[in-house]
Amino acid sequence: MQRFQILLATLFFTGYTPVAPGSCGSLLAFILVWFFVPQNFYLLGGIILLVFFVSLWSATGAEKVFGKDNRKIVIDEGCGMLVSFLFLPKRFFLYILAFVIFRGLDIIKPPPARDCEKLEGGLGITLDDVVAGIYTNLIMQVLIILKVLKI
Repeated sequence: MQRFQILLATLFFTGYTPVAPGSCGSLLAFILVWFFVPQNFYLLGGIILLVFFVSLWSATGAEKVFGKDNRKIVIDEGCGMLVSFLFLPKRFFLYILAFVIFRGLDIIKPPPARDCEKLEGGLGITLDDVVAGIYTNLIMQVLIILKVLKI
C-alpha cells in the first residue's frame, strides 16, 4: 500500500525530477487536464475533490517515507493546479497564464498558504497549494471580468 501512496504522491514519479519537481507535477496536471478533461466545470470539480482526498491520503503516507513536506511529493501541486483551472474557459493562453501565476504563488506562499503548511500530514502538504490555486483562480477571474484578458 505504501508503494501505491508514493506512486500517487509523486504523481507517477514526476516528483523525482531533479530540477523543479513541483513545476513538473503542475505541468503534468496541466497536460492531463488539457488533453483528457473536456470543458465541464462539474467534471473538473469532481476531479478536484477526488485528487484533494487522494492527496491527503497519499501525501500523509509518502511523508512517512520521505520526511515532512518533501519536494518529491507533488500531488499537492497537481491539486492546486486543477483548482487554478476551475471555471476558466479552456483556452491555451489562459491555462499557460494560470500555470505561471500558480507556480509563482506556490513559491511565494501568500497568507494563509504559509500557515497551512504548519498543519500535520497530507492536510498541511495539500492546503497551501489549494490556497495558491484559489488565489490564481481569483486573479484569472478578475482579469477576465475586467477584460484585461480577451477570451
